[in-house]
Amino acid sequence: MQGFPHHYLASAAGEAEGSVVVRGNGLPDLDTQSPPQFGGPEGVWSPETMLSATVANCFILTFRAIAAASRFEWNSLQCDAEGVLERPERTTLFTQFNIHAVLHVPAGANASMAQRLLEKAEKICLITASLKAEINLTTDILED
Repeated sequence: MQGFPHHYLASAAGEAEGSVVVRGNGLPDLDTQSPPQFGGPEGVWSPETMLSATVANCFILTFRAIAAASRFEWNSLQCDAEGVLERPERTTLFTQFNIHAVLHVPAGANASMAQRLLEKAEKICLITASLKAEINLTTDILED
Protein backbone atom coordinates (compact mmCIF):
# COMPACT_ATOMS: atom_id res chain seq x y z
CA MET A 1 0.00 0.00 0.00
CA GLN A 2 1.15 3.52 -0.73
CA GLY A 3 1.72 6.01 2.04
CA PHE A 4 -0.89 8.63 2.85
CA PRO A 5 -2.26 10.93 1.67
CA HIS A 6 -3.77 9.17 -1.34
CA HIS A 7 -5.23 11.26 -4.17
CA TYR A 8 -8.03 10.13 -6.51
CA LEU A 9 -8.68 12.29 -9.55
CA ALA A 10 -11.84 12.14 -11.60
CA SER A 11 -13.34 14.62 -14.02
CA ALA A 12 -16.70 15.30 -15.60
CA ALA A 13 -17.69 17.19 -18.73
CA GLY A 14 -21.12 18.02 -20.11
CA GLU A 15 -23.09 20.41 -22.25
CA ALA A 16 -26.37 22.25 -21.69
CA GLU A 17 -28.29 19.02 -22.34
CA GLY A 18 -27.51 15.31 -22.57
CA SER A 19 -25.08 13.13 -20.71
CA VAL A 20 -22.32 14.23 -18.41
CA VAL A 21 -19.26 12.08 -19.11
CA VAL A 22 -17.30 11.03 -16.05
CA ARG A 23 -13.66 10.12 -16.58
CA GLY A 24 -10.81 8.70 -14.58
CA ASN A 25 -7.23 8.18 -15.71
CA GLY A 26 -7.00 4.81 -17.45
CA LEU A 27 -10.69 4.03 -16.84
CA PRO A 28 -13.58 3.68 -19.29
CA ASP A 29 -15.76 6.77 -19.65
CA LEU A 30 -19.13 6.62 -17.90
CA ASP A 31 -22.18 8.46 -19.23
CA THR A 32 -24.37 9.89 -16.48
CA GLN A 33 -27.59 11.88 -16.26
CA SER A 34 -29.93 13.12 -13.58
CA PRO A 35 -31.95 10.24 -12.10
CA PRO A 36 -35.59 9.79 -13.14
CA GLN A 37 -36.67 11.33 -9.81
CA PHE A 38 -35.16 14.62 -11.06
CA GLY A 39 -36.48 14.27 -14.63
CA GLY A 40 -33.61 12.25 -16.09
CA PRO A 41 -33.98 9.17 -18.28
CA GLU A 42 -34.27 5.58 -17.08
CA GLY A 43 -31.31 3.26 -17.61
CA VAL A 44 -28.48 5.75 -17.12
CA TRP A 45 -26.14 6.01 -14.14
CA SER A 46 -26.65 9.11 -12.00
CA PRO A 47 -24.52 10.56 -9.20
CA GLU A 48 -27.13 9.27 -6.75
CA THR A 49 -27.01 5.69 -8.04
CA MET A 50 -23.21 5.85 -8.30
CA LEU A 51 -23.01 6.89 -4.64
CA SER A 52 -25.23 3.99 -3.55
CA ALA A 53 -23.17 1.62 -5.72
CA THR A 54 -19.98 3.00 -4.18
CA VAL A 55 -21.31 2.22 -0.70
CA ALA A 56 -22.08 -1.38 -1.73
CA ASN A 57 -18.76 -1.79 -3.53
CA CYS A 58 -16.67 -0.43 -0.67
CA PHE A 59 -18.54 -2.62 1.82
CA ILE A 60 -17.61 -5.76 -0.15
CA LEU A 61 -13.98 -4.71 -0.63
CA THR A 62 -13.69 -3.88 3.07
CA PHE A 63 -15.23 -7.22 4.06
CA ARG A 64 -12.83 -9.01 1.71
CA ALA A 65 -9.83 -7.40 3.41
CA ILE A 66 -11.12 -8.06 6.93
CA ALA A 67 -12.01 -11.67 6.13
CA ALA A 68 -8.55 -12.28 4.64
CA ALA A 69 -6.85 -10.77 7.69
CA SER A 70 -9.03 -12.95 9.93
CA ARG A 71 -8.43 -16.04 7.78
CA PHE A 72 -12.21 -16.39 7.42
CA GLU A 73 -13.32 -18.45 4.43
CA TRP A 74 -16.40 -17.38 2.52
CA ASN A 75 -17.85 -17.99 -0.92
CA SER A 76 -19.65 -14.85 -2.05
CA LEU A 77 -21.18 -11.62 -0.81
CA GLN A 78 -24.11 -9.77 -2.38
CA CYS A 79 -24.63 -6.24 -1.13
CA ASP A 80 -27.58 -3.95 -1.88
CA ALA A 81 -27.29 -0.32 -0.81
CA GLU A 82 -30.30 1.98 -0.82
CA GLY A 83 -29.57 5.66 -0.46
CA VAL A 84 -32.42 7.69 1.02
CA LEU A 85 -32.52 11.27 -0.24
CA GLU A 86 -34.63 13.67 1.79
CA ARG A 87 -35.07 17.39 2.38
CA PRO A 88 -34.77 18.03 6.10
CA GLU A 89 -34.67 21.74 6.90
CA ARG A 90 -34.97 22.57 3.16
CA THR A 91 -31.57 21.04 2.33
CA THR A 92 -31.55 18.04 -0.03
CA LEU A 93 -29.18 15.36 1.21
CA PHE A 94 -28.78 11.66 1.79
CA THR A 95 -30.03 11.00 5.30
CA GLN A 96 -29.35 7.27 5.38
CA PHE A 97 -27.99 4.30 3.50
CA ASN A 98 -29.66 0.94 4.09
CA ILE A 99 -27.19 -1.84 3.40
CA HIS A 100 -28.38 -5.41 3.05
CA ALA A 101 -25.60 -7.98 2.83
CA VAL A 102 -26.10 -11.65 1.96
CA LEU A 103 -22.98 -13.65 2.78
CA HIS A 104 -22.58 -17.19 1.49
CA VAL A 105 -20.22 -19.30 3.57
CA PRO A 106 -19.07 -22.92 3.41
CA ALA A 107 -21.05 -25.45 5.43
CA GLY A 108 -19.99 -25.42 9.06
CA ALA A 109 -18.61 -21.88 8.99
CA ASN A 110 -18.67 -19.85 12.20
CA ALA A 111 -21.82 -17.73 11.71
CA SER A 112 -21.16 -15.50 14.73
CA MET A 113 -17.69 -14.66 13.41
CA ALA A 114 -19.18 -13.96 9.98
CA GLN A 115 -21.67 -11.56 11.57
CA ARG A 116 -18.91 -9.77 13.51
CA LEU A 117 -16.85 -9.37 10.35
CA LEU A 118 -19.83 -7.97 8.43
CA GLU A 119 -20.48 -5.48 11.22
CA LYS A 120 -16.82 -4.51 11.30
CA ALA A 121 -16.84 -3.96 7.54
CA GLU A 122 -19.76 -1.58 7.95
CA LYS A 123 -17.95 0.33 10.68
CA ILE A 124 -14.61 0.77 8.90
CA CYS A 125 -15.65 1.07 5.23
CA LEU A 126 -13.94 4.31 4.25
CA ILE A 127 -16.84 5.46 2.09
CA THR A 128 -19.54 5.11 4.75
CA ALA A 129 -17.15 6.46 7.39
CA SER A 130 -16.78 9.57 5.20
CA LEU A 131 -20.53 10.19 4.95
CA LYS A 132 -22.66 11.97 7.51
CA ALA A 133 -25.74 9.88 6.62
CA GLU A 134 -26.99 7.18 8.99
CA ILE A 135 -25.87 3.69 7.98
CA ASN A 136 -28.21 0.75 8.62
CA LEU A 137 -26.92 -2.79 8.10
CA THR A 138 -29.01 -5.94 7.79
CA THR A 139 -27.46 -9.29 7.03
CA ASP A 140 -28.22 -12.85 5.99
CA ILE A 141 -25.59 -15.55 6.38
CA LEU A 142 -26.28 -18.62 4.28
CA GLU A 143 -24.40 -21.90 4.16
CA ASP A 144 -23.67 -23.30 0.71
